[in-house]
Amino acid sequence: MKRLCALSLAMMALAACGTASGGTEEGEAVIRGQMITQLRPGSNESKFGPVEFLGGLSLASTNSLFGAASSIRMQPDQRHFIAVLDTGHWLTGAIERNEEGQLKGISGAMITPMRDRAGRTHEGKGAMDAEGLALRDGDVLVSFEQNHRVDLYPEPDFATSPPKGSLPILIPRKELRGNRGLEALMIAPAASPLAGAAVVVAERSLDGDGNLLAAIIEGPLKGRFAVRHYDDFDVSDGVFLPDGDLLLLERRFDLAHGIGMRLRRIAGSDIRPGVVVDGKVIFEANANDQIDNMEGIDAYSAADGSIHLILISDDNHSILQRNLMLEFRLLD
Repeated sequence: MKRLCALSLAMMALAACGTASGGTEEGEAVIRGQMITQLRPGSNESKFGPVEFLGGLSLASTNSLFGAASSIRMQPDQRHFIAVLDTGHWLTGAIERNEEGQLKGISGAMITPMRDRAGRTHEGKGAMDAEGLALRDGDVLVSFEQNHRVDLYPEPDFATSPPKGSLPILIPRKELRGNRGLEALMIAPAASPLAGAAVVVAERSLDGDGNLLAAIIEGPLKGRFAVRHYDDFDVSDGVFLPDGDLLLLERRFDLAHGIGMRLRRIAGSDIRPGVVVDGKVIFEANANDQIDNMEGIDAYSAADGSIHLILISDDNHSILQRNLMLEFRLLD
């Protein structure tokens, strides 16, 4: 325990000091991937309740801008992806697989600076602390902390364009904590009661009852709601499943408990203005497993009809952390 606490303290200290490099390496990023075949080292166990581990990658690059990933969304071909880095950069690329279909590597990766409404790029995290990402109807939606907002970038020119507009976040900015603000941004299924609306959930900005601030920021059920917060876990991302349920990725990264992550499934029918929603934890992992500071999640339907989950971690540009990409399958 003492060793774990010391390691956690060192990790948090380095994370606090970690910043992007001077911004001279935008463009191509050669990313190396080391395969992860066991979620729990020394164990071949792969099924954990309703979740099955399919494999993963530990990623590294000589491009010093690589890292600090906050959210990821798969493109319709289920191979290409868009990700945002909390240093104000886009990361795009393609997932490569081996003959067994396991994650093998990343190809064609590009890192480009994000532009603000005036078309400017920024170094550091203050103005462009990108945390959430969603894709819909030719738009790329991004939620930002510190300068709290949800901006709309045009697809396919998001990487070179300023945002073409913004969505009202409904939550007063004075209620959002500077570095614990809008963390998760999701698009509900068009056929659900939320009718394809964008939904935001805060990382750890709480209401008077200690629940996470959240909002349906458009559509027929537009309005604020809250998400139950407990056990020192914070929301880091989320995704709506095809049946309309919301799957939240939550992480714990502190001195007292070390690293942890869990997945909480919330019934989509429960999400409406004025309520406090909660859900069942369907999976949990800790420092004994191949996880890190897990920040991003997406879901897609595989060729066999099953739902696959792609998770990524944020290394905070710390030498003690890793950039991970993990893949799971929902078994229910």
